[in-house]
Amino acid sequence: MNVILGIVAVIAILFFIIGGTVKALGFLLWIAPILIVLAIIVFLFRLISGRRRV
Repeated sequence: MNVILGIVAVIAILFFIIGGTVKALGFLLWIAPILIVLAIIVFLFRLISGRRRV
């Protein structure tokens, strides 16, 4: 009985970690396009203005 309880506890912890990871990836999937658009805007602004400084 203790072995089954241990296995269930390990599976529950794994599901908890996987669930948190999926939520984090979902959040990043919303943030990534915004960051890409900002990076493209900054790149185009620097390209058009002719500034080569970093």
